[in-house]
Amino acid sequence: MSKPADKEKHSKRLYNDAVKIDKQMSIAKAHGLVADKPHVFGKMHATNCGIPNCVMCGNPRKIWGEKTIQERKFDETIGWTE
Repeated sequence: MSKPADKEKHSKRLYNDAVKIDKQMSIAKAHGLVADKPHVFGKMHATNCGIPNCVMCGNPRKIWGEKTIQERKFDETIGWTE
């Protein structure tokens, strides 16, 4: 049997998903994008085209041959001594 706390967590999770989708819908509307499938925005941003080879959406290491932000941060910490 489900407890009231479980039901509350479940409803909160559904509410947060709905809020996230609404925010992405408003972003899409502001940019003039067609959003015929709003449920997709649960896992994808409105300005992301979803194509991995896209210059704007792709991994910078694969597209431009440069390091990611995380790799650059790690390279800065190599010379540190504690």
